Amino acid sequence: MILTRRDMLGTLAVTGAATLIPGLGRAQTTPLTKPIPSSGEAIPIVGLGSWITFNVGEDAAARDARTEIMRVFFEDGGRLIDSSPMYGSAQPVIGYALDKIGHPKHLFSADKVWTSDGEGGPAQIEDSRVHWGVDRFDLLQVHNLVSWEEHLDTLFAMKKAGRLRYVGITTSHGRRHDEFERIMREHDLDFAQVTYNMADRAAEDRILPLAQEKGIAVIANRPFRRKELIDRFEGKDLPPWADEIGAKSWAQFLLKFVVSHPAITCTIPATTRVDHVRENLASGSAPLPDAKMRGRMADYIKTV
Repeated sequence: MILTRRDMLGTLAVTGAATLIPGLGRAQTTPLTKPIPSSGEAIPIVGLGSWITFNVGEDAAARDARTEIMRVFFEDGGRLIDSSPMYGSAQPVIGYALDKIGHPKHLFSADKVWTSDGEGGPAQIEDSRVHWGVDRFDLLQVHNLVSWEEHLDTLFAMKKAGRLRYVGITTSHGRRHDEFERIMREHDLDFAQVTYNMADRAAEDRILPLAQEKGIAVIANRPFRRKELIDRFEGKDLPPWADEIGAKSWAQFLLKFVVSHPAITCTIPATTRVDHVRENLASGSAPLPDAKMRGRMADYIKTV
């Protein structure tokens, strides 16, 4: 039987132990990684997003719950956490959690600059760094191309000075792909972050092939369309051949499709639940679908 997320939660309530459910217990295998083309550094193919889910303000219980999510994320082999000044209180909540769990050394910190005032970029970046409580960010990205010319100048200067490791740009909802593509062609970026999931595949046309051509790592955002795809398939049967790729749930089916694309380096699902963190991270383990299986998966969801 294929378990849905709702089924899994019910089973957890009965057993009190996530380790009894395949794909939800502590990772039994080393998470799969992919290299960042510009450096060769390997990062796990499933990261953690913070949009909406970490915007909990000063709510102590919610902050502690997000701390547990991050503790389990690192415990099960996760590294990359992504945030932005746009995400309300997400940055200070991440900083709170990192402080509580002792600032794991293997954290890959990915944040963004998001202000229409190009001259205000450095101050915003410094505020973000203080919120996280890190010495420097691993990756900074120009969020949705806002004032990208000025901000890229800032980020490249920071990288040259050793105050930043990687530079990137982002877009979401499939917007501004033409301009995004032009920036990818004209600048030596390390990362590009785009929307990519089983329903939103426009990036396959030009963005993903260009990333492979230029040696740019790709972070896939909105892999579930903010839970829309989970809700769409909830209660529907997975195909019997889902076991061939190790997918025990729709969440894993959807994530495995995303991270198996050769151009995708990492995806960043967001969640408010520990069992979902484990489920998501487990999707980043072998086996992954090959090109033929990806086609089969895409064809199947059209029939559901």
